[in-house]
Amino acid sequence: MELNDLINHTSEWLKGTGPNSEIIISSRIRLARNLAKHPFSHRAKKPGQEEVLRSVEAGLADCHALKAALFLKLADLDEVDKQFLIERHLMSRDHALGDDHKGLAISDREIISVMINEEDHLRMQALQSGFNLRQAWQILDALDDELAAKVEYAFSNEWGYLTACPTNTGTGLRASVMAHLPALVMTKQINKVLQAIAKLGLTARGFYGEGTEAVGNFFQISNQVALGHSEDELIENLERIIRQVIEHEQNARDAMSRQDRMRLSDRIGRAFGTLQSAYIISSNETVDLLSSVRLGVDMDIVKDIDRSAVNELFILIQPAHLQKLEGKKLSSAERDVKRATLIRSKLIGNSHP
Repeated sequence: MELNDLINHTSEWLKGTGPNSEIIISSRIRLARNLAKHPFSHRAKKPGQEEVLRSVEAGLADCHALKAALFLKLADLDEVDKQFLIERHLMSRDHALGDDHKGLAISDREIISVMINEEDHLRMQALQSGFNLRQAWQILDALDDELAAKVEYAFSNEWGYLTACPTNTGTGLRASVMAHLPALVMTKQINKVLQAIAKLGLTARGFYGEGTEAVGNFFQISNQVALGHSEDELIENLERIIRQVIEHEQNARDAMSRQDRMRLSDRIGRAFGTLQSAYIISSNETVDLLSSVRLGVDMDIVKDIDRSAVNELFILIQPAHLQKLEGKKLSSAERDVKRATLIRSKLIGNSHP
């Protein structure tokens, strides 16, 4: 598998399947790990970073889940390649900054990705479609156990796994879901919900995680602190709160459908029509309009388009994906034209609400 092959694949987390997938796009489990007897990434010299990269790559290559994995060195990638991987949620924005002795491993179905020499020596993640935290955890826990038999982790009997950021110390686990909450936004209940989950120890970020704003009514909701709790406790707590968020969103959708379905259908129909007919369109406008169309699909207002096709469009219309599809670098204006062309090709011929 080569990097450019990914453009022709649908990422596992975009498939629109799994529990509560009409509201929860995806579930992610991430583990932070560091190697024993090595300075953390931000303190390590280049020879030390290189040694970590070699050791981790060798260990991962023998792990069952990564037998057919794609291994990349960031020094070999250009800026479009890096942005492409960020857009697919396979690596972080921080990992893309600087490329000396940084690596990335991606499993064949993009379920697992492993960043090497990010903030920690290892940032491993597993992604699943829908509200599926337990399955994501089982996948990553198995990989973690395999790798722990090949490399020695930095671990304290008192503190647990040692990490560069104190909030990750302990289990090193960050559990998160990507939630699509348009009804809560439209009914102006979202701030109340976000304030409530913050009081319960969770945080909400944008589509691309830390440091990004919520666009398209997408919110990445995760635990804030790992120390003092087991993996099961962290996941169970997030699951319990997310079930309440799902209920609030579903109630808001039901209320809108009962009280003013015509106005809701009009909003969704206008969004669909704009996407079908636009010849120039920005990514932010597209994401907002696609959010309405996705709501229409999930509420059976938009016909003959499945959820996975809409999910995939959210990624394909991003800047680096458009340039990968075109096979060359594009200016912002050129991307706006290419984006509109791509959307029309996907939507024209499908049923308007």
